[in-house]
Amino acid sequence: MNTAFALPVPTGHGSLEQYIHTVNNIPMLSPEEEQDLAVRQTEGDLEAAKKLILSHLRVVVSIARGYDGYGLNQADLIQEGNIGLMKAVKRFQPSRGVRLFSFAVHWIKAEIHEFILRNWRLVRVATTKPQRKLFFNLRSMRKSMAALSNKEAQSIADDLGVKLSEVLEMEQRMTGKDMSLLAENDDEDNFAPIDWLTDSSNEPTQVLAQQAHYALQTDGLQTALAKLDERSRHIVESRWLADDGGLTLHDLAGEYGVSAERIRQIEAKAMQKLRGYLAEAE
Repeated sequence: MNTAFALPVPTGHGSLEQYIHTVNNIPMLSPEEEQDLAVRQTEGDLEAAKKLILSHLRVVVSIARGYDGYGLNQADLIQEGNIGLMKAVKRFQPSRGVRLFSFAVHWIKAEIHEFILRNWRLVRVATTKPQRKLFFNLRSMRKSMAALSNKEAQSIADDLGVKLSEVLEMEQRMTGKDMSLLAENDDEDNFAPIDWLTDSSNEPTQVLAQQAHYALQTDGLQTALAKLDERSRHIVESRWLADDGGLTLHDLAGEYGVSAERIRQIEAKAMQKLRGYLAEAE
């Protein structure tokens, strides 16, 4: 779909709440209005497509808010959902007799899921369709906040078509908590895990290993970045290496005068090249 028209977008430097307020004040369409616009959109009417998208931006916000627990930027989640909404509008056929809302939910969630899986580093097992289904459904399938029993875990595994071990591993990843190495107070009778740890930081082979690792993470990364073309390097640095939290896809799309989808494609290709360069360095 040609997306040359301007849409309100959440940005990393603007007010997300203002964006949400704006889209929530865009009037919803009646079934008759939606039907008319959908027919016109299939005939190539860009203005009709724009009205369909604008009237459903609040739906994207509502869905994106359901993914707060993954620790990712809310503006990015909404932007990804908006891309899914635009894909849904492009494919929507009013003759099917369903409302755009029902049709678009799948496309919106699909884009958000892909974004989370690309960027949430803890997720290593969600590589197949059943495992992805496990990742996004485990929390809702739990009967309580208590740890899963083997019986409950086996039931979930059977329902989703995955192994029991995969359910237990995902459960551990998603519910595991950090343990403090230090005691809660300075009482000399208190012991903490750190009291049983040995300090190997000054051991010669450990020092050399740390120095090599640091060089790889600093000099190696800079060398790898230098191998990218200027635009790709700027996108990666602006998105992931900036001190202020980084720019969003739409921030960079506005800077380069292209779509957010194009920026995402450039970023994905650049990250793939970087991983290859760093693997060679190791």
